[in-house]
Amino acid sequence: MNTFGRNLRLTTFGESHGKAMGGILDGVPGGIHLDIEAILRETERRRPGRNNLVTARNEADTPEFLSGLTDDFVTLGTPIGFIVRNTDHRSGDYSEMAKLYRPNHADFTYDRRYGLHEARGGGRASARETLNWVIGGAIARQIPCMRDIHINAKVVEIGGVRGSEEELNAVVAEAMKRGDSVGAIVECVIEGVPAGKGNPVFGKLHARLAAAMMSINAVKGFEYGDGFSAAAMYGTEHADIFTTKDGRIITETNHSGGIQGGISNGMPITFRVAFKPTPTLLQDIRTVDTEGHEALLRGRGRHDACVALRGVPVVEAMAALTICDELLV
Repeated sequence: MNTFGRNLRLTTFGESHGKAMGGILDGVPGGIHLDIEAILRETERRRPGRNNLVTARNEADTPEFLSGLTDDFVTLGTPIGFIVRNTDHRSGDYSEMAKLYRPNHADFTYDRRYGLHEARGGGRASARETLNWVIGGAIARQIPCMRDIHINAKVVEIGGVRGSEEELNAVVAEAMKRGDSVGAIVECVIEGVPAGKGNPVFGKLHARLAAAMMSINAVKGFEYGDGFSAAAMYGTEHADIFTTKDGRIITETNHSGGIQGGISNGMPITFRVAFKPTPTLLQDIRTVDTEGHEALLRGRGRHDACVALRGVPVVEAMAALTICDELLV
């Protein structure tokens, strides 16, 4: 599947080391003046090469809009097409990997699924694909139904450490020194979603958010509200007691994470996403080649030591696309 959404549909294309990434966003109403600078701010947050803790691949990541907008960026109500040209890929870094299966990458599974795999940067399995999602999510945030919705994500844990940004960055820096990588947890809060959005059986709101988050490269887990902590609680601890404030029914606590029975209850929607360590390591690691012979994979290239750092705007973008899709009727 290369299409995400029902009412708001994002279809994407492109490989990491191909000529360009791109997408078509269909379902955006007409007459919206897009803030292009707001879109560029989101792509900048995800952009490689922006600091010394992320991959040194240096891409401008500036989208070129091909359709669906007037010259002054007003939506026409027709599909919005865009591309972002790849300019700083180094395919030579992957030449010796073409015949090797990289552990925890998609090389082996792609080979079994399609009969070949794209070794250069991972091809379509690369996290560079998420650039398309960030652009789509940045547009979704500007659709009128999202005007009062606020989505904020942040890294709250790296390598099992919770602390200040400086402390978390130190964990990443230490992993980089060893040519290693490290996993992390990103927490997201969505405020302003009215009660009554979602479905009670299939298509539960938390299930749709989970599907969106689990589509992100390197994500291994999703929980909303108290999540797995609820398994150690008693019902009396977990109960969200209803009350009234300023004429509005709310809950005193938010163990449910803003969703009950698959439907939003008007409280902030809270969830956490677990990112695995980046599978590419800058040290030697054992593997096998495409013929099944044992081999040694020598780590090289430019990679994130902690992919979650650039995953934050991706989490927000996929949340925006999911919520906007629910609100557009």
